[in-house]
Amino acid sequence: MPMKNRQAGFALIEAMVAIVVMSLGILGILGVQMRTLADTQTGVRRAQAIRLIEDLSERMKVNPNALGNISSYVVGWGAPGTPPNCKTAACNAQNLALFDILQWKQIVQDSLPAADANVFEVADETIINNRRQLGIMIRWRENERADGTAAEN
Repeated sequence: MPMKNRQAGFALIEAMVAIVVMSLGILGILGVQMRTLADTQTGVRRAQAIRLIEDLSERMKVNPNALGNISSYVVGWGAPGTPPNCKTAACNAQNLALFDILQWKQIVQDSLPAADANVFEVADETIINNRRQLGIMIRWRENERADGTAAEN
């Protein structure tokens, strides 16, 4: 009597393995998509920081004596403070510089998450009356939720 070779349930195992392989592929695609979204957000924030630096440059161009009062634009890390009110009262060039930098710093803090800015004189310019450059550093928290807890990558 010939023996019949029976294989019961093999098609079910093949289907389950196919589902697992397909699920891993979909999870991989979703991971790549999430990373792409995070990188896009990083690029948007960097572009915003560049626009903020350009904004400060434009503010300095409007000030009639910005280069003569370039040290008035120097501001460290931390809260911007209270600027003089140059919108309603006349200001000299130094007060206008202080108004511009403190107002700009507040805009930086409002535009990027947990942001701050530092404006400093460039160290290699040694002749005080001939300074023409400022250094600007803007920092912000990239991977943080609005409540201050760390976001997962």
